[in-house]
Amino acid sequence: MRNPLLKNVASPQYQTFPGINPQQAQTGRVHNWWMYLAVFTVTLGNLSFGYALVYTSPVVPELEKSSNPYLRLNDEKASWFESIFTLGVGFGGLSTMFLNDFLGRKLTIMVSSVPSVLGFAIMGSAQTIWMLDFGRALTGIAGGIVSGAIPVYISEISVAKLRGRLGVGPQLMLVCGSLLLYVLDLVLTWRWLAVFGAFIPSVMIIILCFMPESPRYLISKHRREEAMQSLAWLRGAEANYQLEYQEIEESLRTNVNRISCSDLRQSFIYKPILIAVFMRIFQQLSGVTVILVNMQIIFDTTAVILKGRYDAAIVGLVRLLSVSVAAWLMDKAGRRKLLFVSGAIMFLSSLVLGVYIKEIGLKNNQTSINISTINADNLTAEHLHEHRTEKWLTYIPLISVMVFIFGYALGWGPITWLLMSEILPIKVRGLASGLCVVVSWITAFILTKWFLPVKDTFGLDVPFLFFCVISFLSIIFTALYVPETRKRTLEQIEASFRKRRTVRNNDNS
Repeated sequence: MRNPLLKNVASPQYQTFPGINPQQAQTGRVHNWWMYLAVFTVTLGNLSFGYALVYTSPVVPELEKSSNPYLRLNDEKASWFESIFTLGVGFGGLSTMFLNDFLGRKLTIMVSSVPSVLGFAIMGSAQTIWMLDFGRALTGIAGGIVSGAIPVYISEISVAKLRGRLGVGPQLMLVCGSLLLYVLDLVLTWRWLAVFGAFIPSVMIIILCFMPESPRYLISKHRREEAMQSLAWLRGAEANYQLEYQEIEESLRTNVNRISCSDLRQSFIYKPILIAVFMRIFQQLSGVTVILVNMQIIFDTTAVILKGRYDAAIVGLVRLLSVSVAAWLMDKAGRRKLLFVSGAIMFLSSLVLGVYIKEIGLKNNQTSINISTINADNLTAEHLHEHRTEKWLTYIPLISVMVFIFGYALGWGPITWLLMSEILPIKVRGLASGLCVVVSWITAFILTKWFLPVKDTFGLDVPFLFFCVISFLSIIFTALYVPETRKRTLEQIEASFRKRRTVRNNDNS
């Protein structure tokens, strides 16, 4: 398993060709499709993650009406069924802090398949609510592991020129997983949805056996020959992978010591960690997880003209298209610009939906009741006009959620994952990526657990107005702290944080 599909590095096929530009490995056109295959294979884990994330969206409404008393959900049980997934993700992220550096990036991703398959199998055969919760928690653990390991793996096997587009891969596949669940919900029951969910990670673990380990991880573990083979396989025969190997080794030479408490006091270590952590907090507080796992409930509550399951499928398609646009723009417009645009769109859409629910929604509900009590023969032209107007207004929740998801998927969805793997120092990348996942999903748990109680007590407008405020704060945070990393190598990004510290020290002296 350590040497899958890797040819002997001594083979003439993998020697540097004379006359190759020394920077070709980073700036030239990549002709080797094996790198893309490796990225696609690991992102199957995100496909499964996205599928599991929104599994409750169609299942909760169905189980709330279940004829089986052992599986029937009330609001309290439903909130636990939804939120326990985020606790599992947090635990999985915590384990990734150690698995990333202990097992390696590739094997860590393979390990995630085990709780994923078990979790879906348990939910598919559930006879009581505790089985649903246990299976949901296991799929969350799997999601936490892949969310901490896959971005790191992709960033370490990608060339700088393509790292932005490839870095969107995890988010793109996560969105595809959610859309797949919404589409299958139109034809499958909740048990068969769970059965299909177990199929995806099973395929991933088989294909991943033939993919290479991260060259940076192998070099850090002094497995130099395997690292050279991995680079040769990923870059192709014509790439100057030997120069890239030397650059990675030189970069790691100054980061071979284990992290210590004194290291965490250095600004070039703790600042990128804090930026990554707060980006994940803002990402979750924006409300995206709550919206995804409660999408049918939100649409049913706001009386959208279409059925909730069809609205969810439409939003899933919009989300996929917007992530595709982000993948195309990532290395053209830059990370910061997309974050600004994304935050502004999320701010406006959540504001519109919050105001609609608070003001227009209540008015429409009351008017609809009044109209329903009037005999159809006695309806005046004015009443009919108001009724038609109210009918069109019911599209506002669907449009607002679509725009919100578009904005999120354009920037704050994919870029937070990508920046996490880009700006974290090489010395602590495995540990810090797990920390980011833990903090992110603990935040998601708190938000998800209290969403339904807050909705029932204060109304649906309160959460969305809160999301509006968070989106505005995320724009300010981006302007003050988030760096631009477009077309820069991981070593250059880390060096920029060191340079800021050096310049500040010189200014103080």
